[in-house]
Amino acid sequence: MQGKPFIFLLSLLLITFLAGAQTRPTNPRPIADTNRGSAVKIAADTLISDTTLRPVHSPRKATLRSALIPGWGQAYNRQYWKIPLVYALIGVPAGTYFYNNSWYKRSKYAYEIRLAKDTASFPSIYPKLQVLSTESLRFYRNEFRRNRDYSILYTLVAWGLNVVDATVSGHLKEFDVSDDLSLRINPMIQPGSNTKGVSMILAFKSPTHKMLQVK
Repeated sequence: MQGKPFIFLLSLLLITFLAGAQTRPTNPRPIADTNRGSAVKIAADTLISDTTLRPVHSPRKATLRSALIPGWGQAYNRQYWKIPLVYALIGVPAGTYFYNNSWYKRSKYAYEIRLAKDTASFPSIYPKLQVLSTESLRFYRNEFRRNRDYSILYTLVAWGLNVVDATVSGHLKEFDVSDDLSLRINPMIQPGSNTKGVSMILAFKSPTHKMLQVK
């Protein structure tokens, strides 16, 4: 009877020793040491492939391309549906310029002939302007010239809006706007006063870039 506790204690120690031996790693050396070269190579290859497959979107390129050719920046931003709108925005005042400039030259020519009373050149006046008086020709000349100048201004404004749109869209391409919005409502207490309130914070998630560290 007195030997049973000793046998029980010895059995318990043996079981504990065997359990510890089974959980002890068979290879005491770190795995990272044996595969150090391959791990560095894999990390470098992953970094290179990630860089080549995901080129950085440059808002500056979108700006320069739209400044050179309207719609080129929108194509760079992959917003192809905007290209017809850009050309319509610029094409309307540009077409108006050619229309007014053409009639300005006709009315100017007719006015100069009427003013000089050059009867020999009357047949060369544009048919629709032949019936107009000298004063009417002067009025239409000034009117078409003013509309032509305004058309140039409108064309430049439309061109500038095209560049601004490409620039803004290029910057927005740098943000992930899919599931990035988060609204937090926090209680707010101003120190030194009894004023209490609620603050709302709307957070945008900036683009994240995965960094690979090689040790």
